[in-house]
Amino acid sequence: MARVKGGPVTRRRRKKVLKLAKGYFGSKHTLFRTAKAQVMKSLMYAYRDRRQRKRDFRRLWITRINAAARLNGLSYNKFMYGLKRAGIEINRKMLADLAVHDADGFKRLADVAKQNLNARA
Repeated sequence: MARVKGGPVTRRRRKKVLKLAKGYFGSKHTLFRTAKAQVMKSLMYAYRDRRQRKRDFRRLWITRINAAARLNGLSYNKFMYGLKRAGIEINRKMLADLAVHDADGFKRLADVAKQNLNARA
């Protein structure tokens, strides 16, 4: 029986990896061994950072809400607690959008939060 070396299969596999490594610096986009290592690492970063991005956006929203709340005389945690006591369920993404694009609407929410904080005492 004849020996099968699998040349076309190997070439296809290597071309696939090198195509993914396109644009990498130095030998990482030309040499198969270094390209494969970098592609594997890049795929790990991509997986990790899809989850990291969600955390980063939440931090950004909280920072924006805090800044807008302080302009209205509240800290972030008091603002959120006041909204919770008022029964207003609005997520941080929408609150941050209000803080940036609709200062008057955010001010009304801050006033509601203040009233509910004062009602506690």
